[in-house]
Amino acid sequence: MDLFGDLQVTWWLLLGVLLVGLGVMVGMDMGVGTLLRYVGRSDVERRVALNVIGPHWEGNQVWFILGGGAIFAAFPLIYATAFSGFYVVMMLLLWTMIVRPLGFEYRSKIADVKWRNVWDWSLFVSGAVPMIIFGAAVGNLFCGVPYTFAWDMASVYTGSFLGLLNPFAISTGLLSLALSVMMGGLMLMHRTEGALRERARRAAAGGSLAAIILFAGDGIWVRALDGYRLVRSPQPGTLETPLEQIVTRAAGAWRGNFSLHPVLWVVPIVAFLALFGAYLAARTRRGQLGWWCGALAWAGVIGTAGAGLFPFLLPSSQDPSVSLTVWNASSSRLTLEWMLGFAVVFVPIILWYTSWAFWVMRGQVKPEHVAHDEHVY
Repeated sequence: MDLFGDLQVTWWLLLGVLLVGLGVMVGMDMGVGTLLRYVGRSDVERRVALNVIGPHWEGNQVWFILGGGAIFAAFPLIYATAFSGFYVVMMLLLWTMIVRPLGFEYRSKIADVKWRNVWDWSLFVSGAVPMIIFGAAVGNLFCGVPYTFAWDMASVYTGSFLGLLNPFAISTGLLSLALSVMMGGLMLMHRTEGALRERARRAAAGGSLAAIILFAGDGIWVRALDGYRLVRSPQPGTLETPLEQIVTRAAGAWRGNFSLHPVLWVVPIVAFLALFGAYLAARTRRGQLGWWCGALAWAGVIGTAGAGLFPFLLPSSQDPSVSLTVWNASSSRLTLEWMLGFAVVFVPIILWYTSWAFWVMRGQVKPEHVAHDEHVY
């Protein structure tokens, strides 16, 4: 494998890092929105919950933008094929993301119960739906996406919106939601007090326990799915199209990488240990420790999915041999080199200012902080 192949693998790894950042940071914010009406039994409690993530939620959206931008720049064929096939799903995701900032900005503008209840429910929907879509999208990769390519390399999607809501995808969507609820609950537990903190603790424990069960169940389930195996393709690091390879489907094929490289089993083991750590931290009221365990759990879960799928990025159930992989869906070597240079500079900056913002805004958010301050949510 030459430098081009190394760049392709590097960008596959970077894409995984960005997805982990999206799961941890955006998932935490979405989890708070999902839990808003459960943990907050009064208007003041709900305002406290919103202001826990209030200084951060807009900045955390950068992970969502980075993930989409990385796919567009590093794997443009994935971007074009997936976004055209998942058009209805993307529109649903877009509308929930539009409603979300409106809920933050307008909820407390009018002191009316009905007005605020409407925005509370909008924050619940715009918190839960994107996380379910995120997880279901990963689940559909294991099942295969119904698309093919015409002679001129134009992608043709042959499925339907309802077809994407298969049982396995729903299960992975619920796993993503459980992880999000866990992160949101742990964050609230760490930065609130009283009854709100206790309800957040129960939600975090429940979310981590549900994630353990779903992750284990999906791991068993995926063994029964027909996986994909790359039989023949040009050498990694060479220019190719999806029409130059042979891919077969076989039961248990998604375990192939783990069989060839047993060290990969460390990744799901870390995910399970981190989930158990988050559960125990929630039970023992150690919110900050639980949050870091939750972040490690997200990395383990996404890492397990990536390790199982590699080198596939968008398998095709319509015609397996046109499946998009790390090798045939990437940008040119020059593009990957330039993008890597930008990533090396800007990703550490993003990590630095995110850490700085959380450090400056550390400490508990108390009811008296929000009751008489017109500048908070």
